[in-house]
Amino acid sequence: MLSCSSSQPAVETFSLLLKACERGKVGNKCKEIHGSVLKLGFGFDVVVCTNLIRAYAAIGEVQEMRRVFDETCKRDLVSWNSMISSYSQMGFHDEALKLFEEMKFMDVGFDGFSLVSLLSACAHAGTLNVGLKLHELGREKGLLENVFVGNALIEMYAKCGSLADAVCVFDSMKKRDIYSWNSIIVGYGVHGFGDEAISFFTKMMRDGMKPDSITFLGLLCGCSHQGLVDDGVEVFESMSSKFGLKPEVKHYGCMVDLFGRSGKLEKALGIIENSQFPNNAILWRTFLGSCKVHKDIHNGEKAMQKLSELGVLNGGDCALLAGIYAEAKDLDGVARMRKLIKYSDIKTTPSWSWIEINGQIHKFLVNDRSKIDTEEIYCKLEEITHDAILAGYIRDPSTFDCHPDMDQPWERFSSCHSEKLAIAFGIAQTGEGTCLRIVKNLRVCKDCHSFTKFVAKAYNREIIVRDRVRFHHFRNGLCSCKDYW
Repeated sequence: MLSCSSSQPAVETFSLLLKACERGKVGNKCKEIHGSVLKLGFGFDVVVCTNLIRAYAAIGEVQEMRRVFDETCKRDLVSWNSMISSYSQMGFHDEALKLFEEMKFMDVGFDGFSLVSLLSACAHAGTLNVGLKLHELGREKGLLENVFVGNALIEMYAKCGSLADAVCVFDSMKKRDIYSWNSIIVGYGVHGFGDEAISFFTKMMRDGMKPDSITFLGLLCGCSHQGLVDDGVEVFESMSSKFGLKPEVKHYGCMVDLFGRSGKLEKALGIIENSQFPNNAILWRTFLGSCKVHKDIHNGEKAMQKLSELGVLNGGDCALLAGIYAEAKDLDGVARMRKLIKYSDIKTTPSWSWIEINGQIHKFLVNDRSKIDTEEIYCKLEEITHDAILAGYIRDPSTFDCHPDMDQPWERFSSCHSEKLAIAFGIAQTGEGTCLRIVKNLRVCKDCHSFTKFVAKAYNREIIVRDRVRFHHFRNGLCSCKDYW
C-alpha cells in the first residue's frame, strides 16, 4: 500500500504505472490506478495528473482525459501541452485549437512542444489563418530554429494547400532530417505534382539523404495523381532493387491506382493478385474506384464480390458500383445497391466538409439544415448555382448518393453535398477575391468537382479542396488535377 507520507516515491510510482498503461493501452488498469490516486490524495499532483491525461488519451477516453485536466488545480505548461497534443493525436483538432485560446487567456506560457502540436492540429483541420498566426508567434518566441518546429510548419503549409510556403520554410531551415524532405515530397505528391516530387527526390539524393518508405509513398502518390505511369513503375521497382526497401500495402495501393486511373485495369488487377496482399480491402477498394472512373461494370462487380467475400463491404463501395450502373443507365443495378444497403448490415460513412472563416471551423453534412442561418445558406447556394450555370456548369445526372430511401438516386440530392454548402457559406461570409479552403472527409464527386470549377470562374475565386485522396486547386474554371482524378 502506498502512503501519503512518502510523497515523492509515490508520485514516481504512479507515473511509472500510468506510463505503462499508456504504452500498453490498458483501460481497466488505468481506471484502477486513477482510483488509487484519488484515494491516496494525489489527485491534485500535476505530474500524476499529466500522466493520467496521457494514459486516458492512449485508450481513447476523451471525457475522462478532460475531466482530469479540469480538476487539476495547478496546471503547468507540460499539462497544457499534454492536453493539446492528446487532442491533436486523437483527431480532435478543433478542440486542440480552442484549448490554445484558453491557454493564452491563462497566460501559462508557450514553447516548442506547444507549437508543434498546434501546427499539427492546423495541418489536419486545414486552418491556414491560425497556422500563419502560430508561425508569427513562433518567430517572436525564437522557436523557429528547432527542426521539429520547422517540420511541423512544412506539414502545416503543405496540408493547408500552400506548397510555396512549405518550400520556403524548408529552404530556410539550417538543419533538416528525413521528415523535412519527406514532408515536401509527400506534399507535392498529394497535390498532384509528381514531376516536382521526383525533382525534389533528385535533390534529396544529391544531398546524401537516404530515402525511406514514406519517401516512395509520396513519389508514387504524385505519379499516380499526375498520370506518370512509366515514372511510377520505375520508382516502384527502384524501391527494392536500388534501395532495398520492401513495398508495403500502401505502395501497392498507389500502383493499383496508377494503372487503374490510366485505364490499365488488367494491369491494376495483376498488381493486386501478384502482390503479398491479394486479400487486402484497400487494394480492392482502390481498384473499384478505378472501375468507376472508366465505367467498367465487369471489373467493378468483380471488386465488389471480392470485398463482399472479405466481409468488409461498406456503403461507399455500394455507391461506387451504383455510380457505374447509373452511368450505364442500369436502373436495376442501382436499385440492387440501394436494397443491399437498406436490408443488410452495411456501414455508411457520413460525408462532411468544413471550411475555416476568421479562424473558426464551420462543418457541414450532406443536406445539412442544422445551422441557424440555414435558409440564407441554401438561398446563397441557389444563387451561386445559377451563376455557375451561366459560367458553363452542367449538372452531372450520373452522380449517385447511396441513400436507401431515395426514389431517384441522382438529381436533387447531389445539389446539397456538403462541399457545396461550405462553398455557399464561404462566399457569403468572405469578401471578393478571398481564397476558400475546404476539407472533405470523402472523395469529391464528379458533379461537385465540375460545380466548384465554374463557381471559381463565376466569382473569380481560388477554391482549394482537400478531399480524402488529394488536393484540388480551382481557379478560372480549371482545376490543378486537369480532370485527371
